[in-house]
Amino acid sequence: MRALLLDLDDTLLDYSSGADAHWEAAVVACAPPSLDRTRLLTALAETRRWFWDDPERHRRERVNMLGAWQHIVEFALERAGVEADGLAPAIARDFAARRRDAMRLFPDTVESLEDFRRRGVPLALVTNGDASQQRDKIERHGLARFFDVILIEGEFGVGKPEEIVYRHVLGALGAPPEGAWMAGDHLEFDVDAPQRLGLYGVWIDRGGHGLPAGSRVRPHRIVRSLRELIAD
Repeated sequence: MRALLLDLDDTLLDYSSGADAHWEAAVVACAPPSLDRTRLLTALAETRRWFWDDPERHRRERVNMLGAWQHIVEFALERAGVEADGLAPAIARDFAARRRDAMRLFPDTVESLEDFRRRGVPLALVTNGDASQQRDKIERHGLARFFDVILIEGEFGVGKPEEIVYRHVLGALGAPPEGAWMAGDHLEFDVDAPQRLGLYGVWIDRGGHGLPAGSRVRPHRIVRSLRELIAD
């Protein structure tokens, strides 16, 4: 391992846990008692899947997450047949605050990053998404000190899986693709695309679910923890 590129959300930071509960809490906190909350929550679950399943909409909306969450609530309210002025932004803001407060680094993150630094491994953080939210996560959790290069899609102007992202990071690190590793939870962004450029692709499968049925992506390694990379 001559250089290591790492994803942020659901790789270093537990981003997705509790999302359903946070949506429910936001609806309970913001929606009037007269509203059928169960119906709205069902519509929200359906809308979230539909909203993020479209690759182009995903790429366009993820750079403004508060706006994306407001759009999701607006579509869900429409699906549920509910008219309530000001409710969508209120629920989106409440959800965002709950999500931010609940996010934590995985238990192995800091110790693993410290170990990589002691070993002199050049490190880059490569994350898609909203510039302000991703930068806030990095600062709140003290991650910047570990990385030689940090690339955030919302700041750089383009994100994974575009080749320019990986090439830019490797250039900034002064590292060739050969001997460089990329590790993350997203099979396309963190494994398949880097592999096409000659990087070693590591899939972080923290839940131990295994590759999805029919997956065409074949990681060089599958691990459940960053600790498993320490010995390499």
